[in-house]
Amino acid sequence: MDAQHNSTQRGIILALSAYTLWGIAPIYFKALQHVGPLEILSHRVIWSVLFLAGILAFTRGWHRVKAVIKQPRLLMMLTATALLVGTNWLIFIWAVNNNFMLNASLGYYINPLVNVLLGMLFLGERLRPMQWLAVLLAGGGVMVQLIQFGSLPWIALALATSFGCYGLLRKKVNVDAASGLFLETAILLPLALFYVLVLADSPTADWALNPLSTNLLLVAAGIVTTLPLLCFTGAATKLKLSTLGFFQYIGPSLMFLLAITLYGEQFTADKGYTFAFIWGALLIFVLDAVRHHRRITRLQRVTPP
Repeated sequence: MDAQHNSTQRGIILALSAYTLWGIAPIYFKALQHVGPLEILSHRVIWSVLFLAGILAFTRGWHRVKAVIKQPRLLMMLTATALLVGTNWLIFIWAVNNNFMLNASLGYYINPLVNVLLGMLFLGERLRPMQWLAVLLAGGGVMVQLIQFGSLPWIALALATSFGCYGLLRKKVNVDAASGLFLETAILLPLALFYVLVLADSPTADWALNPLSTNLLLVAAGIVTTLPLLCFTGAATKLKLSTLGFFQYIGPSLMFLLAITLYGEQFTADKGYTFAFIWGALLIFVLDAVRHHRRITRLQRVTPP
């Protein structure tokens, strides 16, 4: 019992670490605001490959990578997930460095609802009535912004959809997180190297001319990318998925607070309406998840083994 309690405690610490690191990641990208989004993305890919290669060597995980390489279908799936996660990273970097952090925050608030919808459409999962209400309420928030203000939160929708589709495909690929991310970044590596070595013509493209701080920040992209993922993977092995799900709102909440306090983004009326609908939808979504979890727990206690 004590061992299980300690495992749960470690899982909670790891989950808090993962989602906090994801939530404060904009501080890192803001420090690289003088570097172009494609250049940051390329370095994120390059240094993640090297950092993950070191982790796989240390944990003796290369056999898992070799097993995936021998399966063309899995490689094709990972190519698709690589393009999706690369797109998601690029949109996020661009949004943060162009003062659209509130939109990025909104995207990650919407993401759990997008996941539920994708599960219904592609995995045959049935939505409970309260989940339907949450999804419809979120859709209502988007429609109110479209009707009243004549615009759509494109950045938020693109982030939520790309990450939701990424999660959907990764669910179908039975590969551990470290090996999967290594292969995804390795697939993107030729494009990243080509951009950095051939296409990039910005002042920061020449490392010899960069201040040491800029070069160190670019190298740190590998750690910024992989460290929260490793914390998340550790948490996922120690916590129930339903428990882990409640931590996912830490990230966008921290982004939201950073945007309106540290970086002075304006919380305008159109964002206010949309956020109000999304927060209402998430409240219903969480309350339904708690109620469903309690009902399942009661049934498990009553039903004999």
